[in-house]
Amino acid sequence: MLIDVHTHFMRGEHWGCEWHDHWQPVYGGPWPRITPEDYDDAMRGVDVAVVFGIRATAAGVATPHEEVARFCAATRTRTVGFMALDPTDPDVLDQMAEGVRLGLAGIKLYPVLALFDAADPRHDPFFAAATAHRLPLLWHVGTTPSPVGDLRLSLPLVIDEVARRHPDLVQIMAHIGHPWQRETLAVLRKNRKVFADVSASWSRPFDGYHALVRAQEWGVVDKLLFGSDFPLWRPDDAIRGLFELSRIRAGTLPHVRTETVEQILEQDTLALLGLSV
Repeated sequence: MLIDVHTHFMRGEHWGCEWHDHWQPVYGGPWPRITPEDYDDAMRGVDVAVVFGIRATAAGVATPHEEVARFCAATRTRTVGFMALDPTDPDVLDQMAEGVRLGLAGIKLYPVLALFDAADPRHDPFFAAATAHRLPLLWHVGTTPSPVGDLRLSLPLVIDEVARRHPDLVQIMAHIGHPWQRETLAVLRKNRKVFADVSASWSRPFDGYHALVRAQEWGVVDKLLFGSDFPLWRPDDAIRGLFELSRIRAGTLPHVRTETVEQILEQDTLALLGLSV
């Protein structure tokens, strides 16, 4: 069963000025407007996909829960909707309760743009509530093209601090924490309920190669989950890119084993995250 744990539903209007001002110069063009039919076409071959937007109040970015739920209901693809939350919002626990009421089964967090320090104990009630509702967290971990982002808040060791205080909270670190993949793998190794998705890791092959070789060496391939980062890339693009990493050879250095890519693609992601469809 192929599970894509990293797909976006957003409209241009959800971005405020953030996409046009800070992302479009890097990625080019407007944020694509994806219909349920477009999504189903891209997800051919995917058995289940996780769908989410972004909320970062400081940056003016907000994807409404209701729109994610409606989008998931309109696709033929089996989907699991996640709510997008920002712990700095004073009503964030009410927003979480509303997401649960709508059937959203996890939470997407974006601290680099939301500008919150996850290691700050003032956010412990938020993490405790997510644990009580059995809502896995999917963190954007790593870099951003936005000048307003604060990279200090996006370091993998921040997630380690959350995991130490909330060991029963299931967490996913997106993009293997690029460009801090080595630190991400160290966090995975010590925290039983922390995972990482491999979305976009293949798009920078030198970094992706090192990340997967290190995952093999540190024995954490079983903590890596497949994600495409759609609509930036389609799942079939991501799969091809991962297998391309397994073809890289650098003299006598270790290489990414084909079995490693196959294991990532065949991972029992729903069971690991406690999700159902």
